[in-house]
Amino acid sequence: MQIFIKRFLTEKIRKKLPNIPGVIILGPRQCGKSTLAKAIISEIENAVYLDLERPSDINKLTDPEAFFSLNADKLICLDEIQRVPELFPILRSVIDENRRNGQFIILGSASPDLIRQSSETLAGRVSYFELTPFLFKEISEHSSPNKLRKLWLRGGFPRSYLALDEKESFEWRLNFIRTFLERDIPQLGFRIPAKTLERFWKMCAHLHGQLLNSSKLGESLGVSHHTVRSYSDLLEQTFVLRVLRPYESNLKKRLIKSPKIYIRDTGLLHALLDIESHNELLGHPVYGASWEGFVIENILSVLPNWNAFFYRAASGSELDLVLEKGKRRIAVECKVSTSPTLNRGFWNAVKDLALREVWIIAPIRESYPGGRGVTVAPLEAFIDHLSNL
Repeated sequence: MQIFIKRFLTEKIRKKLPNIPGVIILGPRQCGKSTLAKAIISEIENAVYLDLERPSDINKLTDPEAFFSLNADKLICLDEIQRVPELFPILRSVIDENRRNGQFIILGSASPDLIRQSSETLAGRVSYFELTPFLFKEISEHSSPNKLRKLWLRGGFPRSYLALDEKESFEWRLNFIRTFLERDIPQLGFRIPAKTLERFWKMCAHLHGQLLNSSKLGESLGVSHHTVRSYSDLLEQTFVLRVLRPYESNLKKRLIKSPKIYIRDTGLLHALLDIESHNELLGHPVYGASWEGFVIENILSVLPNWNAFFYRAASGSELDLVLEKGKRRIAVECKVSTSPTLNRGFWNAVKDLALREVWIIAPIRESYPGGRGVTVAPLEAFIDHLSNL
């Protein structure tokens, strides 16, 4: 039986469409953008869907102005817009001419900066949404009691998460990595050898949750630190790498200034490191960092409008995640142990930042007080707390 998992963004997009000419849904390939868009337009009469990877659909846009004029009264969904970036100036003209809301749903597998002209030509005319692979909040009603463990190991890409067994899931992720490197990146106009970028991506997997040292990585790859930065920017803007910036403040502390890097989907992380089962993950050095990245990704995906940092001082004080919005500040520490212990560096960081709301996220079943105003909680409880903010 096929399972349909309702996405976190569905209602937000439905509510936004009647109030703006278009929405752009961005996210990595195969994360469910097309399924989400088709579910939305299925409720709208006479909506038009074009897959810009399909030659027959691209042929319909041989004369795009004529096509848009013929369908001026319809909602048009354009999938994989990065294949035809030259459409954006025409879209702007069509939107301004029709002067109505709900004209377009546009799907893309790269950030606006990589999709040429999109951020300039459609500014003020569209709203942007980022769709991630499945989040824990989305699958919690559709899975077995081991839902968290399954999502953590397999990652959230629908075909990986919903695969029949671990072997099928693992093979799908290996194929995704190969296709991403050999087809998707060249389609964006980058001429980086697939083997070079694969090696860099695997090195990032080994550094998951650690500081990005561009000079050392460059030496290993035989390229400059500027090239390493361009590689990390590319993976970040195609939604497979998260670069978490360090916390900066006026504290009289020597703070670490290098960012930390995470492979955003833990399923891809485990595939890059050749980790196929939970037993292999338990014995791997990335075990704790994998949990940290899993927790951070689920948190940041439900708080897109909050500023996120990590905190680390030269003295050893450290926090995995600091969230800020206005005057509110929340600190999060990720512990893979079911009975987490907190070291001096953690407590010093809490004191440095004068924090009043601190959470420890661990794979446990129930929340409990950890002393000195700290709450130890399972991921699900913290996400429910965030949803009420």
